[in-house]
Amino acid sequence: MATSTLTSSLVTSNPKTSSFHGTPIPSRITSIKSIPQQNNNNNNTNNNIISMSLSTQSYDLNSFKFQPIKESTVSREMTRRYMTDMITYADTDVIVVGAGSAGLSCAYELSKNPNISVAIIEQSVSPGGGAWLGGQLFSAMVVRKPAHRFLDELEIEYDEQEDYVVIKHAALFTSTIMSKLLARPNVKLFNAVAAEDLIVKGGRVGGVVTNWALVSMNHDTQSCMDPNVMEAKVVVSSCGHDGPFGATGVKRLRSIGMIESVPGMKALDMNAAEDAIVKLTREIVPGMIVTGMEVAEIDGSPRMGPTFGAMMISGQKAAHLALKALGKNNAIDGTYEVGVEAPDLVLASAETQDIVDA
Repeated sequence: MATSTLTSSLVTSNPKTSSFHGTPIPSRITSIKSIPQQNNNNNNTNNNIISMSLSTQSYDLNSFKFQPIKESTVSREMTRRYMTDMITYADTDVIVVGAGSAGLSCAYELSKNPNISVAIIEQSVSPGGGAWLGGQLFSAMVVRKPAHRFLDELEIEYDEQEDYVVIKHAALFTSTIMSKLLARPNVKLFNAVAAEDLIVKGGRVGGVVTNWALVSMNHDTQSCMDPNVMEAKVVVSSCGHDGPFGATGVKRLRSIGMIESVPGMKALDMNAAEDAIVKLTREIVPGMIVTGMEVAEIDGSPRMGPTFGAMMISGQKAAHLALKALGKNNAIDGTYEVGVEAPDLVLASAETQDIVDA
């Protein structure tokens, strides 16, 4: 068995390091620089030449011209790569349903282990859920300590207060974590794709039923449009609180009798809510872990409103629960520094019905 490269930990002594500290991906693109061009005889005005680190030569915006391309080449490139991804991720290690702040944090943490294949299903064209803005469509994002350590790992700047930090715009968090996550070779985001149902075999969740989101929204207006499927060893449901596409994972579990009820979240209590969300993040039925605000829906815990630390840490805890279910080194049982990984304890194909404890 190969040694895990995951270096996450639940406890750290460095206040500027995330409690889940993996190796950051080095940037392959440096910032764009504007270089003044020397004056020529015909023009006394300085022209700016934009220089990019990936270019072998600088180019002049006044005489810029693209290389020719056939329209069919563009079509083939998009189609071939997407179809290859569909084939590759038709059977994967972990499927994360919902690319909000909890789902993205979960996928980011999982992606630190290059041996784990992660597919993200997001019904919206634009991933991020509600994490593009703070409360009431305001810009700032508030994160209570010590979750700010995760922001340090992502290298996101913030205004630090005694018990919390403030990111000047929530989009800085969402765009940063997505750019780092999607750069990793073991991750694929399928946006504009809806998880219409679950694959359940022998009382164990084994994947999701998928369709284009626009198709899912128009089943009542068109004739039958059958779905596709994606199998996984572990499914992480991060569908958010109740809504048109919200809490769909736990609502489906209730409708097929795998759980008794989905009481819905209680009224707002920030201090009680965030601790409860992280604490109650767990494998709710064999093969399916619930994270983020969907946890509040199934447990009737309070909503936290416009604070986001619990979403990040809940997502990371879900990732380590998934790693534990896969028999990989993880921070739940303290094996993250063990040199040799556990045997193949693949939860989704195991015969036991035991659920991994949170």
